[in-house]
Amino acid sequence: MNPVIITLSESDKPYQAILKWFGHRGWKPFPFQKEMWQAYLDGYSGILNAPTGTGKTLAVILPALMNWMNINPNYRQKKNNGLQVLWITPLRALAKDTEHTISTVLKELDIPWQVLRKTGDTSASVKQSIRRRPPEILITTPESLHLMLAQKHHARIFTNLDAVVIDEWHELLGSKRGVQVELGLSRISQIKNDIKIWGLSATIGNLDTATEVLTATANSPYKIIRSGIKKRIEVNSVLPDDIKTLPWAGHLGIKLLDKVYPIIKASRSTLLFTNTRSQTETWYNMILETYPQLAGRMAIHHGSISPDIRSWVEEALRAGSLKLVICTSSLDLGVDFSPVETVIQIGSPKGVDRFLQRAGRSGHQPGAVSKIWFVPTHALELLEGAALKAAIADEYIESRDPVIKPLDVLVQYLVTLATGDGFRSEDTLEEIRQTFAYKDLTTIEWQWVLQFIITGGNALKRYDDYSRVYSESGLLKIADARQARRHRLSIGTIVGDPSLKVKYMTGGYLGSIEEGFISKMRAGDVFLFSGRYLEFVKMKDLTVYVRRSKSTKGAISRWMGGRMSLSSQLSETIRHTIAKAKRGLETSEEILSLQPLLDVQKQYSALPDHDELLIECIKSREGYHLYFFPFEGRLVHEGLAALLAWRMSQLQPISFSLAMNDYGFELLSDKKPKLDEAIEGGLFSTNNLAEDIPASINSTEMAKRHFREIARISGLIFQGFPGKLQSGKHLQASSQMLFEVFQRYDPNNLLLNQSFHEIMQYQHKEANLRKALDRINQGRMLIRKPSKITPFAFPIMVDRLREKLTSEKLHDRIRNLQRQLLK
Repeated sequence: MNPVIITLSESDKPYQAILKWFGHRGWKPFPFQKEMWQAYLDGYSGILNAPTGTGKTLAVILPALMNWMNINPNYRQKKNNGLQVLWITPLRALAKDTEHTISTVLKELDIPWQVLRKTGDTSASVKQSIRRRPPEILITTPESLHLMLAQKHHARIFTNLDAVVIDEWHELLGSKRGVQVELGLSRISQIKNDIKIWGLSATIGNLDTATEVLTATANSPYKIIRSGIKKRIEVNSVLPDDIKTLPWAGHLGIKLLDKVYPIIKASRSTLLFTNTRSQTETWYNMILETYPQLAGRMAIHHGSISPDIRSWVEEALRAGSLKLVICTSSLDLGVDFSPVETVIQIGSPKGVDRFLQRAGRSGHQPGAVSKIWFVPTHALELLEGAALKAAIADEYIESRDPVIKPLDVLVQYLVTLATGDGFRSEDTLEEIRQTFAYKDLTTIEWQWVLQFIITGGNALKRYDDYSRVYSESGLLKIADARQARRHRLSIGTIVGDPSLKVKYMTGGYLGSIEEGFISKMRAGDVFLFSGRYLEFVKMKDLTVYVRRSKSTKGAISRWMGGRMSLSSQLSETIRHTIAKAKRGLETSEEILSLQPLLDVQKQYSALPDHDELLIECIKSREGYHLYFFPFEGRLVHEGLAALLAWRMSQLQPISFSLAMNDYGFELLSDKKPKLDEAIEGGLFSTNNLAEDIPASINSTEMAKRHFREIARISGLIFQGFPGKLQSGKHLQASSQMLFEVFQRYDPNNLLLNQSFHEIMQYQHKEANLRKALDRINQGRMLIRKPSKITPFAFPIMVDRLREKLTSEKLHDRIRNLQRQLLK
């Protein structure tokens, strides 16, 4: 489609047709939508920032249609126009919803364009149809886009392309999937150099950086369009009648079920969000057991459930036939379920942007109020509830830092290009350096990557399996058909525990479950999955065969993945909330409800100010406990705990066991630690941090475990062909063997170095850890020696005991400790 500059005016027929369509629906375009239409028609790229439910999809798809209508007077005639708009989305549920919205617009405007989805759920026949005759609008994911680039003659798919739209760009930015998008855009921009690139986002703190990353490869000027609309969000917390009845530690929230049910009952339709798939299964089961009248009117939705079941749930939500859906992040983004009146969040979402995203699933129309209820899973989570309200009021939203130069993704991408039409080194290097992620890629790094995909590098050059690419007259191509097939099956950056299909003995498919959980099952064991109690029958060919069980008890399905960590923005807001509570200035309902517990904390220890670090020293039968409360999030605390333990061990022969949560961490030893001497000697110093952190965390062992992700993305290990997947133990063993080979024979291997770098950057948040130490050094320290475990320390201690005690013994221990503290 050739660019045509159009000014929106009364005489412009396509514009009038759009305004008339709005009028038939009883709508009027928002000013930001008109601004977006004009920017698009003027040839700009950029980001549209607008709240959920205000019409971002219409703002970006309608100018594409106007442009087409202007340059094609006979636009109502059906013909093969080629791909005009490529729409990239992070979630399959969002892809389906977008397809529905755009299809409705095309039908009502009588524009005979076809819109199709290409995701992991798309049937083989539809994929073949897309290859033979691309639709005018294709909705896909980053992974499916790269699969398109791995096809022969893929350039012809994009020759008519007018625009690429990346929905919910903030969800992709800051991840390797975002880097996949950057690389895909760099290739498409070379094929069609006048395309427009637009990102859509409702919640992001660093909008300028997000735009710079997205439009780095665009050959057009860019704009940031802000809607100026403030979405009305009604946030309420579910509070206990007595704070003493709410657990002081935990993550389920079931204790407040009797207060959650009236909210569900009063709403036409409700989405209940949890943070994990296991928690989703638990809540579904408990609600059904306690309120059986909801049977047939509630459903469950998460990423491990079969596509057919998920699709049925989504359609039932749209139709308004479900009163309640219990879900995870699988329904976080952009999905338009108009009947949903209320959202309930179980436990802290650990970030303001995630909370706002979920709130936006209700009142998903312009002008509507989004209603969300916050349900604390333990008492201190009320701090997070109060902080979330404060952050939303102050519009304090998280930023997303872009991922810089992940070489495993680059290796995968180059093999993708080699699998397609091949690539030439100099041209492709220039193309890749236009991206934000690889703008500083050195020639030495580039040459290393090329040699790695051609020979396998210094350590693997004798093994044919690692020689994936060869040069034919300067054109780098895939070695053979087998390598090509293996690579296409491996495209993507999402790495998890190998999954097994779950099927009934009669043949019905329920979804997938991780190998690590099911490996502990024996025939006859019962487990809860997809809201059903299932009896494990057998496992064959990486498929778990089950039958329905009449039992109402069984193991709850577990999936890998640690608990989410507090964002730095929410951490800071929590520190200020505690400081206000200390002075009696915090009047939110959450803090007023929590006040008796805060009074106990002050009685036995202290409430820290926002610039103070509270340290509690407690002696018990277990030994000497040091509790530190930086309120910086679990990942930062994990690194801090290891660092401080290592530094203290340099002063005296002492060993510690470590425990942590989002509020603080514990160092426990059988010897009395020399805390005062350690502080005077620079316990919290940022000097030598680059050397001390790796020494404190056994970085080699952690990097070895992390290397599995890098090895999988870069194609060093292969998960297997469909129906013949490798076991998780086999993959881990293979990646660790490769790690050790590189350490011994190829110590300068850049993927090896990347593993160490990512452990520091993402696992231990080195930058955030350094900032935390700077803040501590600039502030004051409160050292207290309470006679009993305090409310702040209590949940950290419980997390440590959880690994040692049965659930019954732990429950008794918790109850006794709470009684002692409240005497």
